[in-house]
This record gives sequence, C-alpha cells and structure tokens, in this order.
Amino acid sequence: MITIRRALVEDAESVSECLAAAFEPFRSEYTRGAYEDTVPGVEAIRTRMEHMVVYVAVSSDGVIVGTVACVVEGNEGHLRGMAVHPARQGQGIADQLLTTIENELIAAGCARVTLDTTEPLQRAAHFYRRNGFAPSGRVTDFFGMPLYEYVKTLSGCNDARDTMS
Repeated sequence: MITIRRALVEDAESVSECLAAAFEPFRSEYTRGAYEDTVPGVEAIRTRMEHMVVYVAVSSDGVIVGTVACVVEGNEGHLRGMAVHPARQGQGIADQLLTTIENELIAAGCARVTLDTTEPLQRAAHFYRRNGFAPSGRVTDFFGMPLYEYVKTLSGCNDARDTMS
C-alpha cells in the first residue's frame, strides 16, 4: 500500500536518498553538474521545498519510495525531480504521483504542465508520452547535456489558484 502526501521538511533526507537511488544507474551518462542538480543534497531539497510543492510516495512501513516536485507560474505547472526507488519501479507509484500532482495543478487553475528530461532517461520519456506528454521541440543546455521539454494540456481546469500554495 502506497500513500501519496505532501513532503514535510523532515522528509528532505529521505527525498534526497530516493533521488540518489533512482538516478544512480544513470550517473555515468550525466555530466557532473547535471547529476548534482538532478540529485540535490538535503539542504538543496529543503530549499526546493520553500519554492515548490514536493510530494512523496510512502510505503506501508513508512519508507519514502517516490517523489515529485512542482512549481506553478501563472496557469502553467512545471514538474521536477520525479523519481521512484529502483526496487519499487513498475508498481504504479509513478502513476500515483503523476495523478496526484496533475489533480493539484488542475485545482490550481493550470492549463498545462511541462517537465524536462534527458536522453538517458528513455523509460521515463516513454512513461511521460504514455501519460499524455509530448515533446515540445524545445531543447536547452543542462550543464553540458541536452534537456528535452515535454508538455501536456490539462483538462478540467478551474480558477481555484490557491491550492498549490
């Protein structure tokens, strides 16, 4: 049984550990700067929590096994740091995280959501496409490696913009 909830400040270490476990298999394919930005330390996670809404997936034994963060600007949400611990991948946790955050974005009045991913994360890119995201064609430099933007139009938008704060 997995519970999705907003992360607490005291979850920062576990969120950092979850990100580290999820991205470790790709470390050699990332530049140093890109990896350090993707897998922030505890203090950077705490700072992220001040500026973004961070969700965690918690197992029945209280272990954080997944995470995703989001920031809202105007009527657009941007996802960041989505990860599921490798031992728990393929169990629908990413689907639960994505559904939760998309529902929050819709409630906040967002019309669309974006995210960025890298070439090594082909499984993630497939997951995003399967869930309605499409490459926007925008590619930026991410510490010396290409960063690909994906975008999705959200349905059921309303104007209750204060739920993400």
